[in-house]
Amino acid sequence: MRTRAILSALAGAAALLLVGAQPALAGHGGGDRSVVFVQTNELGGNRIAVFDQGADGRLTQAGSYPTGGLGGAALPGTESDHLASQGSLAYDAGHRLLIAVNAGSNTVSTFHVNGDRLKLTGVLDSGGQFPASVAVHDRLVYVLNAGGAGSVQGYSIAGHRLVPIADSARSLGLANTNPPNFLTSPGQVGFTPDGSELLVTTKASTSSIDVFAVGPDGRLSAAPVVNPSATPVPFAFTFGSGGRLVAGEAGASSVTTYALASGGTLTDPKSATDGQAALCWIERVGDVYFVSNTASNNLSSFAVSASGQPTLLQAVAATTNAGPIDLASSGGYLYAETGVRGTVDEFQIGANGTLTPIGSVAGLPPGLEGIAAS
Repeated sequence: MRTRAILSALAGAAALLLVGAQPALAGHGGGDRSVVFVQTNELGGNRIAVFDQGADGRLTQAGSYPTGGLGGAALPGTESDHLASQGSLAYDAGHRLLIAVNAGSNTVSTFHVNGDRLKLTGVLDSGGQFPASVAVHDRLVYVLNAGGAGSVQGYSIAGHRLVPIADSARSLGLANTNPPNFLTSPGQVGFTPDGSELLVTTKASTSSIDVFAVGPDGRLSAAPVVNPSATPVPFAFTFGSGGRLVAGEAGASSVTTYALASGGTLTDPKSATDGQAALCWIERVGDVYFVSNTASNNLSSFAVSASGQPTLLQAVAATTNAGPIDLASSGGYLYAETGVRGTVDEFQIGANGTLTPIGSVAGLPPGLEGIAAS
């Protein structure tokens, strides 16, 4: 009951009003400057807002680019995170490729990135319903489709485009609607650091972390190894030292780490809670792990010991505008999207995970989701 009560706080956010797309601004071709990409996820037309990062960490908008697809909203549609996922926007620096999901039109868009300018290079079928998360490793890409039974679909990178891999789709065997409910929609797809396995979190559908083996041809094992999470509702994840999985688990608002054994089995779970509500998103910056507590309107920070034990550094490292969701970092600064207010809150990262607010980008639509940095 406590888990459900914590999660239901997500659905108590105010109803969202999506605003129309803004006209594109003049961009600047640039080589070395840091750039932050924000996905607006608007139901009437998804787009990518591009921001230049100043020397002081503050963001200045440099352009706005339609994806050629539609944004989406998980049910009931009033929560802070309309895509109910982490990793809906992915930047691959090696190929200067930005990949965005269009959950409302079941497509995936690709852009060639030139400094802070984007060029749309393709809009492809996602291979399922309600695409919500993207994983990239070398030339291999997998997209997580969250609606219905849920699935993952594979692609190879060719230049600045994606090419579907035949017979690469794998079902997750879930029982969601389309759009899915935000509590049961799978949360993230991601590769292990060496690319040998692909992981998917199922959130409240099964409270498990599914692990597929990745073959030499880029196709996955026929079925995943299904690992129950240590605490309920595994949502987002990253990796720590030694390849240990570090997951944000919303039910107990905890960070849990796991060792990944051969064969796809997760072992040796170690957990710690931040005492907040609905810890969902996680971003590693050096040895510090920042998390968004979307029902508490704040960010927390953790450290992870050599043995894998997470330790809470600050329960409230920073407060945010309403509904903090996706996080990105660049050059000693942390950026937090807020799904209710439609902002990107800006923070300078100090010693031991301290965060100093330096500003907030306004004028973005509520319901935005997806952020990446070059």
